[in-house]
Amino acid sequence: MSDAPQKDERQLLEGFLDMYRATAVRKVLGLSDEDARRVMTPSGLSPLGVLNHLGWVEYQWFRVTFAGEDVAPAPREHDNNAVQFEVNDNDTVSQVVTFYENECAHAREVAASAELVTSSVNESRYWGPVDLRWILVHMIEETARHVGHLDLMRESIDGATGYL
Repeated sequence: MSDAPQKDERQLLEGFLDMYRATAVRKVLGLSDEDARRVMTPSGLSPLGVLNHLGWVEYQWFRVTFAGEDVAPAPREHDNNAVQFEVNDNDTVSQVVTFYENECAHAREVAASAELVTSSVNESRYWGPVDLRWILVHMIEETARHVGHLDLMRESIDGATGYL
């Protein structure tokens, strides 16, 4: 028998997503602005760029797709999100963390107002109609994947590993 606390499906999904959201922020906090903007991969990823992208992912899925808010779609470049990963010399850890945390807070509010089976107002560009459950599961995998990138980048910068 497991010692893990019993949770309903919604608590489980939101709990895992919040754990990865918090870990993503912790991976960037403590870095200098210069280190956070440092490009770490041949494709141009930086810790700050990854967190910026995650903020736009929250924005797109919860504001635009699920809630159908009357806001501009997240920035896109052709068929990928490369522009969301870009940061400039003026972007700071504080600014990007604030953007990300604000989008996560708004996403929580949007999700709290709906049942897991509630369909999104707008269809997904690639997957058609989706419900809140689908979005939460997708956000867990998206955020966890990028936390893995952040793990490797942070370790390369200052040796920090784990959940920090």
